[in-house]
Amino acid sequence: MNKPADHVANAATAAANTVSAAERIDARAERVKQATSEAVDRTKDAVERAADKVESGLHTATDKAAHGATRAAEKAEEVKMRGKEAYDEAVDKTNDWLDTAREYVREKPVQSIALALAAGWLAGRILRN
Repeated sequence: MNKPADHVANAATAAANTVSAAERIDARAERVKQATSEAVDRTKDAVERAADKVESGLHTATDKAAHGATRAAEKAEEVKMRGKEAYDEAVDKTNDWLDTAREYVREKPVQSIALALAAGWLAGRILRN
């Protein structure tokens, strides 16, 4: 056999194997690059969906809180109005009773004094015991 020819053949085979290995490495690197890019895209999509859900939840919670605050303010205003009406009604009744008492005293002064004395005497007896 011819040794220099074998060396040339071996060198050519080694060169071909090196080129083939380099191509395989490049192909694998490209697949890793694509897989990494796809993983990044999926992660980005998942994060965006999660952020959308959080944002939607915050909007819903904010809307509910605002609605609750509005309802509470409306109820407070309603209670305030009812309280004012009750107060006004009590003041009107008291003024009516005072007017009735004044009229009675003007129309029947002697009986009013007798009634006042009797009420005072009765109150004194009750408080003394």
